[in-house]
Amino acid sequence: MTDPRTRTYVPAVAVHALPSAALPAGAGRLVGESAAWATIWREPLCTLSRGVEGRPDAIGLLLDFGRELHGGVRLIVRKTAGNKPVRLRVALGESLSEALGAPNQDHAINDHTVLVPLYGEHEVGNTGFRFARVELLDGGASAELLGVAAVSLMRRDPVLGRFECSDARLNRVWQVGLDTVHLCMQGHVWDGIKRDRLVWAGDLHPEIVTILHSFGGHPIIEESLNFVRDETPLPSKWMNGMPPYSVWWVISWHEHYLHTGDLRAVADSRAYLTQLLTTLAGMINDAGEETLPSRFLDWATFYDKPALAAGSHALLRMGLAAGAALCDALGERGVGELCRAAADRAGRWTPSAVRNQQANALRVLAGLADAGRTNAEVFAVDPTHNLSPFYGYYVLEARAAAGDYAGALDLIRRYWGAMLDLGATSFWEHFDMDWLKNNPTGIDAFPVDGRPDVHRDCGDHCYVGYRHSLCHGWSSGPTPWLMRHVLGVTPAAPGYAQVRIAPQLAGLTYARGTVPTPRGPIEVDHRVEGGRVVSEVKLPAGAARV
Repeated sequence: MTDPRTRTYVPAVAVHALPSAALPAGAGRLVGESAAWATIWREPLCTLSRGVEGRPDAIGLLLDFGRELHGGVRLIVRKTAGNKPVRLRVALGESLSEALGAPNQDHAINDHTVLVPLYGEHEVGNTGFRFARVELLDGGASAELLGVAAVSLMRRDPVLGRFECSDARLNRVWQVGLDTVHLCMQGHVWDGIKRDRLVWAGDLHPEIVTILHSFGGHPIIEESLNFVRDETPLPSKWMNGMPPYSVWWVISWHEHYLHTGDLRAVADSRAYLTQLLTTLAGMINDAGEETLPSRFLDWATFYDKPALAAGSHALLRMGLAAGAALCDALGERGVGELCRAAADRAGRWTPSAVRNQQANALRVLAGLADAGRTNAEVFAVDPTHNLSPFYGYYVLEARAAAGDYAGALDLIRRYWGAMLDLGATSFWEHFDMDWLKNNPTGIDAFPVDGRPDVHRDCGDHCYVGYRHSLCHGWSSGPTPWLMRHVLGVTPAAPGYAQVRIAPQLAGLTYARGTVPTPRGPIEVDHRVEGGRVVSEVKLPAGAARV
């Protein structure tokens, strides 16, 4: 089997002394391309030493590679004390404070003790990180460093999607969302690259939408959906142990089919899909209420039982509608009618009123709540309250359904933009705007006494402190949202045989970009002239505008 990923050496952009320690002389020379491509024949750039007679202690340093990476670190060593291997500590962190502290070890080892050779090189690490702490552990020892580089391991597929508008902050959010998912495209589509290096069927959906808008119908989508299918035999199991995640699997296949028109990929799961949909249709009772054996939306709604009930009901209706459309395409008329009848029953049940944004977003998208009224009474009242990076995408979609594009853009600037302000180069598993009230230090700053550190001291649920992943694909929703609504490009028929173009600039003076399709790229250029939007559109052959 050939690894589809490639290795790239990435140089450090900055080097810092460890707290209460001297920075080794010449450490600044570890910054830049020459340090990344060093050989054992060059002169040493700097020397680490600990308790060596005649040498001041310079036990280690901290390297900043400037952006979130997936992979490890390459150390190139010249001479060592006594011409023997020496022990180094290499601690990798998604934040500066994580590399300086006790890095999280769940799903990937981030804190290593390694033996490095005389006149040789050593690589260590397979994780998500931006910072590397390199520290000499042996007393009476020294090691001359010829170079240190990050080793980036990721797919190098061409980015086919493009977005640019008159707001630099939105442009940055779009790019960071794309970068986040690109990093998570490893063996399969992972949820995170440091922690949660797993395929979660529900979390996959916003990642798949981002991939479709950035890389087109990439084979990793089908591979990931098939992987989680094969890991979940029917009828005994639910995907990832959660019934709603099996529902998301159906929705994801419908999303894939709508964007690619690839019915073969769906047909490969025909037997599984029809069996699952038959089971799901039976979980809408005669009164129209969903009866899933357990419920999960996201952690922000985990303890809100009314929100879980309302959101799960809406999600199941969405899944049944998506399943019916897939069955129509596959010619599975009987199961399709079963799904439609169950979805119709679900439309007659009214749950208790809830204020939760996640549940209300799903209710709007399922056609169970009025978009304008819900936007005015819920989404626009306290836009960032209890929001999550995962379900933030569906809140944005629901606000678009209400026509509140300006409010959605403001939410992107404030919520995802706040992560950028704290040093993010990829979007996080969890973020709460309430953290900002205590003026935390960002992920690229040294901890300050008396101030919380946003990585070490914040977080909730299963992502407290350094367990909190700072590169999580489910947080990438603004990237496809900006293309779907600001560029205004959406498929009106599978595979973009028909295309709807309805740009919503909402105060922007221009927006331009490219949306990949199986027929070729769709290129749009929208600008405001004389108070109205003027557009130039280039469609590929076989795509008709409606």
